[in-house]
Amino acid sequence: MADYREAPLATRPKTLDPNEYFNLSPEQRRVEEERAALRANLKRQYQLQLNNPHRKELIEDPALTRWVYARTNPYFHFRATNKTSLFGALFGVVPLVVLYYTFKTDRDKKEDQIKAGTLERKFSLSS
Repeated sequence: MADYREAPLATRPKTLDPNEYFNLSPEQRRVEEERAALRANLKRQYQLQLNNPHRKELIEDPALTRWVYARTNPYFHFRATNKTSLFGALFGVVPLVVLYYTFKTDRDKKEDQIKAGTLERKFSLSS
């Protein structure tokens, strides 16, 4: 734990934060133990359902159901943030502007060379 260096853009994991790891109050320890017990109980119930050899029905997992619903209906759950707006501009608008600028300058350069008579055409049908 002494060798750990924090990354500049990431937060320290809870397991490596000395304040969260060593200085827990008895109340916080009790709450975490209750959550761990609840998780263990839910996991045990799920494993019992999953490994039941006489099972005929489908096992309903509410978290999986919510995840699948959110994946199938992404636009109802989309929220515009600074990050999504930046990505939209970078991947939607910037490539179009760059392509337009590239094609326009190349075409203008070729037109100027044709007008000046300095363009050497590599292929011509009427040579």
